[in-house]
Amino acid sequence: MHEVNYTKEKLGKGKFSQKVADRRSGYLFISPFFILFGIFGVFPLFFTAFLSFHRWDVLGEREFIGFENYLLLFTNDPLFWKSVGNTFSIWILSTLPQLILALIIAFLLNQAFLKGKALFRLGIFMPNVTSVVAVAIVFSAIFGTNYGIVNYVLSLIGIDPIAWKASYVGTHIAIATMVMWRWVGYNAIIYLAGLQSISNDIYEAATIDGANKMQQLFFITIPLLRPIIIFTVIQSTIGGMQIFAEPMLFGVGGNYQGLTMTLYLYEEAFNRFSFGYASAIAWLLFFFIIIFSLINLMATRKINSA
Repeated sequence: MHEVNYTKEKLGKGKFSQKVADRRSGYLFISPFFILFGIFGVFPLFFTAFLSFHRWDVLGEREFIGFENYLLLFTNDPLFWKSVGNTFSIWILSTLPQLILALIIAFLLNQAFLKGKALFRLGIFMPNVTSVVAVAIVFSAIFGTNYGIVNYVLSLIGIDPIAWKASYVGTHIAIATMVMWRWVGYNAIIYLAGLQSISNDIYEAATIDGANKMQQLFFITIPLLRPIIIFTVIQSTIGGMQIFAEPMLFGVGGNYQGLTMTLYLYEEAFNRFSFGYASAIAWLLFFFIIIFSLINLMATRKINSA
């Protein structure tokens, strides 16, 4: 009897030690991600928060100044608020048309009569993997003042050439077009995946009841795609608040009409070496993103409840 109990105890300890070994090996396998995330994600986040309360130009010593950077941003920096206005203007011009166009493209790609769907899907997704530098060069030529394609088309209908890089509205339209061209295919693919999860029986029943394609889009497709639409709206909001490459390559203009918050942050940090001030801009941008993401989330929840 004693030997049987000893054997059971030994087997229990063996199972326990094996479970511990399995857990340790599991944590060991996932540890590289958390280590890299801690070094390149968590640490910079807290370090920027720490720097935002200091005056530091990298070469000198850090000087603690409390909330002075934030007070300066709110009370005595019109250029920062200009960058905020530019960011929201470009975001509105690019995000709303982009999501509507992406939904329409996805709806067309999901139709049974369309041939060569794989080729069309590849074509609309290609802009997303194209180099941003190449996109900026091409669109700078398209929106050129003297030899741009857009101005040439406008001249054919009797409209004078527009100085896209010199005007406030022109710069915003050009940058928004670049952003929209790059991301509309990405969102269309996401919507297409959502459309393919909707049963065809619903559309067949609607067709039998006499609903046309437009009615099916507004009364079947969009209501069933609400969770995916919410996801793309929040994602586009976060991306739109951080727009950087397009205005940097296209040009901010003489009146800073193309200056965005991330571009202003970059200039403060790497051109003027005001790392403490740039960190304060980064945290205000972070709070703007959180606020508008929450507004989007609450608005979509109210729409769902209605």
